Amino acid sequence: MARTTGSDGGRTEAAIREAAINLIARFGYEAVSMRQLAAEVGVQAAALYRYFPNKEDLLFTLMREHMEDLLKDWDQARPASADPQARLAAFVRNHIRFHVVRRHSTHVSNMELRSLSRDNLSHILRLRGGYEKELRQILREGADSGAFRIDDVGLTAIAIIQMITGVIVWFRPDERLSVEEVAETYLTMTMRLTGAEEIREKPHVHAHA
Repeated sequence: MARTTGSDGGRTEAAIREAAINLIARFGYEAVSMRQLAAEVGVQAAALYRYFPNKEDLLFTLMREHMEDLLKDWDQARPASADPQARLAAFVRNHIRFHVVRRHSTHVSNMELRSLSRDNLSHILRLRGGYEKELRQILREGADSGAFRIDDVGLTAIAIIQMITGVIVWFRPDERLSVEEVAETYLTMTMRLTGAEEIREKPHVHAHA
């Protein structure tokens, strides 16, 4: 059943990455050996080192590409509209769709930060920070314009990210709700969290002294 890499190196490397994501998501980074990974892919253990110098390099590559893909995905989904509510809706929908499709990759990226060396961890955290900054900017502009009622932009952003990423913990594609239905439900909750729904329902109500 063993496969040779040869001229088919690109396909083998993709198989290594996919198998690594699945194994690490299931057993944890520390419990997965390069030998186990090689057996899963169907190559000799020594062949893995042609693609990744060591196990942490493999983990770092998986986590870096996950974040880079997320940033690219949002860059393509970002609406041209300046309306903060429209931008927030696009952010929530895109975030949920992306992470549901990449459930195992998301689990690895969230759970294995502890397994990275300082330099690799710093790199991943910078990428994550850049993505979360996008959400904070939407919330800040919405609060400034009156589209949202937010007391603390930073805490609200953290709450939203945790809520919409948490979909991967329970969602399965064969259950009663589709990805789109889940995204719309979570969007409603997000809008309530930012006060946007209350503002839409009572646009002309002002407090009196």
